[in-house]
Amino acid sequence: MKITLLEISNFKRLRALRLEPNESGLTVIGGRNGQGKTSVLDAIAFALGGEKYRPSNPKREDAIGEASIHIETDDGLVIERKGKNADLTVTDSTGKRHGQTLINSLISKLAIDLPQFLNVNDKQKADILLQILGIGDKLAKLEREEKAKYDTRTTVGRMAEQKKKAAADMPYYEDVPDEPVSIKELIAQQQEILGRNGVKQQLSDDLEANKRHLATYKAQLKEITEAVKRLEANIAEAESADLTMEDTSELEAQIADFEETNRKISENAAKRRREEEADDLSDQYDALTKEIEDIRKARIALLDGCDLPYPGLTVEDGTLLFDGKAWDCMSGSQQMIVGAAIALRLNPKCKFVRLDKLEQLDLETLGEFNDWLVENGLQAIATRVSTNTDGECSVVIEDGEAQGEKVNIPMPKKNVAKPKAEPKELGDDDYE
Repeated sequence: MKITLLEISNFKRLRALRLEPNESGLTVIGGRNGQGKTSVLDAIAFALGGEKYRPSNPKREDAIGEASIHIETDDGLVIERKGKNADLTVTDSTGKRHGQTLINSLISKLAIDLPQFLNVNDKQKADILLQILGIGDKLAKLEREEKAKYDTRTTVGRMAEQKKKAAADMPYYEDVPDEPVSIKELIAQQQEILGRNGVKQQLSDDLEANKRHLATYKAQLKEITEAVKRLEANIAEAESADLTMEDTSELEAQIADFEETNRKISENAAKRRREEEADDLSDQYDALTKEIEDIRKARIALLDGCDLPYPGLTVEDGTLLFDGKAWDCMSGSQQMIVGAAIALRLNPKCKFVRLDKLEQLDLETLGEFNDWLVENGLQAIATRVSTNTDGECSVVIEDGEAQGEKVNIPMPKKNVAKPKAEPKELGDDDYE
């Protein structure tokens, strides 16, 4: 639906206005402040948007007659608000009467409220786009999962670093065994050696006595021949045994130092545990990183699979982006184009938007926006503080009335990408 004729009288600041908007592109309503430009946009909003846009006092203060708004559309509708209560009448091309419901089915409320959309924050813009695409809940769920994984990964990473630092600060002793030393085992080993040494000491003492006896027995050889033989046998047996004394000094040192040794072993074990814990946490960190990357890929894939209102639009971290740029980094024409594309996607039957304060755009930017509207067969009715010195206005309003003839906008053509064809239709309830 586009507006083909607009007639307004005695509405707010307007006395009388008759306007045939450009079929496509911009129709710029110029004039100084306070002359009635915004009243034109308010009249369109009231006529099409319903009671929500009713002014507190529609009638011009010095007017004799009642306020009147007459709109004709390219599909044969005649929409009027007139009379004391500015009641609505809607008539189709066959003469059949209708109400606000029919208008609502043909327009996008965001197209009427585009100035409001352009002024909301980036998150609200992103929410509106996601609502249009129907993926807001899914994307929000993925973003919550990503944030939870990110927070967990951050905690795990900090714990891993703490464990690594704690392990690095702990001493490690190379000259001790891995398991703690048992004092009972050391003493038992010492007692066993001392027992063997006692036996060996006894044999050594016996050997010396036998040698002395042998000297005596040799003097008495004849009397003690048998004794000599036995003694020789004993001596031979004793001499064949290992009588070397075993050293217990190492065990004695271990016994004396077992507490210090066990302390070192315990510290070594603690260091190894910290290193193992740090390695485990590092593995968890890497796993969480992969999960975060998978979630981000899923989020990107979700958006890539959508029929976006305009090429280059996306949502990241709840923020609307265009070609990777946030709203405040877009040019004025890009903001206008993106806002209009989103507004018109809400209801593809609606082919027009209303805008104010185009004085914020220079002529080149204004031309870029106009070119995009023309190339996509869209209509915009907008206001601009201007006396039309550059010929950019379609009509100039002074003291509530149009001055001079309608002028075509001399805008340069630019190559501006078109939105995707055949967009999915959404109703006004989807926007709300």
